Amino acid sequence: MGGRPTGEPSLEDVQRAADFRVALRAFQRGTERVARSAGLTPQWYLLLLLVKGSQGGAEQATVGELSKRMHLAQSTVTELVNRVERAGLVRRTTSAVDGRVANIALTDEGEKRFAVSFRALAEERRALRQAVARLRR
Repeated sequence: MGGRPTGEPSLEDVQRAADFRVALRAFQRGTERVARSAGLTPQWYLLLLLVKGSQGGAEQATVGELSKRMHLAQSTVTELVNRVERAGLVRRTTSAVDGRVANIALTDEGEKRFAVSFRALAEERRALRQAVARLRR
């Protein structure tokens, strides 16, 4: 008897997953290239993106929120925010609701570098969306 054992993925499913991973890696490489050309590291770009695109739409985030979204330890995100703040790309303000919490927002320079990078990555985002759509078929 020929055929695949029960539960084994089809060749088509594996090919779609492989194509998606190739597209994802191309997206990551494009992000690295664009971020570096704007004087950012890929992690700095991600931090700026997550602050600007905060879930509540306030264009600010806390270290705790960033930690959850980045899937990193809070101490790691705190150090990352410290470096980006020293570079003049974000600022912290004390929360009006809870004085123990700092809200992180982009500075004018952070906005400028983020916008340049974000616009330059339009084609990479489009290609990744297409790869996701193909994966769902």
